[in-house]
Amino acid sequence: MGVLRVEKEVPSAVAPSRLFKALNDSHNLLPKTAPQTIKSIDILQGDGGVGTIKLLKFAGGGDYQQTKQRIDALDEANLTGKYTTYEGDGILKLAEKSVYDIKIVDSGNGGSIFKFVAEIHVNDDKLVNEGYIKESEEQGLGLFKLLDAYLLANPNLYA
Repeated sequence: MGVLRVEKEVPSAVAPSRLFKALNDSHNLLPKTAPQTIKSIDILQGDGGVGTIKLLKFAGGGDYQQTKQRIDALDEANLTGKYTTYEGDGILKLAEKSVYDIKIVDSGNGGSIFKFVAEIHVNDDKLVNEGYIKESEEQGLGLFKLLDAYLLANPNLYA
């Protein structure tokens, strides 16, 4: 078993605190902003804080049908969080879990920079290729861009 690590920084025109609040409300927001990708997000356990477990169901019928997500850490004061996805399909058929550390920082121009580190704990390094990683990365970035655009179009949301 090995760990594949991906680091990204994505700029946003949305203020850091708004973006953090929106990401923490993703179970309500993503099915609305990206119904072509996210069918539903149900809270299985918890109140949305640390320890909460969500079931994400994907639309479209591709390799990704569903996955569970656990919130491991949330720090609203420092705009950081950590969560783990597990028991899913797609890339998670080849991995035990994926762990994500996020941080949102002020960009200095009224917007923010969304920073994340993903660590994919693969079952067999030889089975996970760059295509799977690239596809997962592109899907995540696409969701982020949809969320970002929705927040820009709705400036009073999470204000």
